[in-house]
Amino acid sequence: MFGQSKAFSGFSVDDLGKARQFYGDTLGLQVEETGEGDMRMLTIKLGSGANVFVYPKDNHTPASFTILNFPVDDIEVAVDELVKRGVSLERYPDFEHDAKGVVRVPGGPAGIAWFTDPAGNVLSLIQE
Repeated sequence: MFGQSKAFSGFSVDDLGKARQFYGDTLGLQVEETGEGDMRMLTIKLGSGANVFVYPKDNHTPASFTILNFPVDDIEVAVDELVKRGVSLERYPDFEHDAKGVVRVPGGPAGIAWFTDPAGNVLSLIQE
């Protein structure tokens, strides 16, 4: 029924300006702002060609799960670049992290590291 639909994902943030700066400047993604007043929103254009809709929500609650995964060729390089840009990595008690905050699970991806946006939503770097 929806196989040909140009579906897209979306999530909320508590501060659209901070989100625009983080996704555009810090992560280097193409971000477009549209609308006015209470109807302002962002569209993040991903390298895959997909778009993600970001909207402000006064009573925003951060997602407790990963909302965006960024595949990378070299997780060490990607982590170093994020840290250089002021991003801190999350460390979850259920996982064993290396010194940089990367998790390597036998049988899983070569490495995964989590971080949050300014609204507290969880994102990840993942090396297959």
